[in-house]
Amino acid sequence: MKRISILFVCMGNICRSPLAEGILRHLVAEAGLTGQFTVDSAGTGGWHKGEPPDRRSIATAQRHGIDISAQRARRIRPGDFRGFDLVLAMDRDNVAALAEIAPPEANIRLFGDAALRTGEDIPDPYYGGPDGFELVYTRLLTGCSSLLETLGVERASCSGNTSSVR
Repeated sequence: MKRISILFVCMGNICRSPLAEGILRHLVAEAGLTGQFTVDSAGTGGWHKGEPPDRRSIATAQRHGIDISAQRARRIRPGDFRGFDLVLAMDRDNVAALAEIAPPEANIRLFGDAALRTGEDIPDPYYGGPDGFELVYTRLLTGCSSLLETLGVERASCSGNTSSVR
């Protein structure tokens, strides 16, 4: 299997994209394919550079057995468009912001298109409560699982069975 690199992008890199990064890393580890993937996240803005994810994102991930507390927010860099096979934006505003700064050959896709195949935006839970973070987690888990299946990796079942590569 060729090494695959995926970058998740939201506005500030403290809510949605760090959750997506943590979920995909977790699923890849469950499948025993950590060395086959490079997974990262970034924001279109740099307001939170160097900060950990939002405490509610950390708590949501933790409730599902995923630790994202060591992640640090960063702004997308020009080299990211060449360094990642796939850049997945959480909503259409993120896609538009990325399109303004990306070279034409960049592979920028809406997460809702590439991973969920619904075309939906992943809503920003920042101004809401814990339910919004849980909803985002569920959509991201569904999408990341689907993305891995598309790439030929089966997700481990909830009962703890081991994953396999198709």
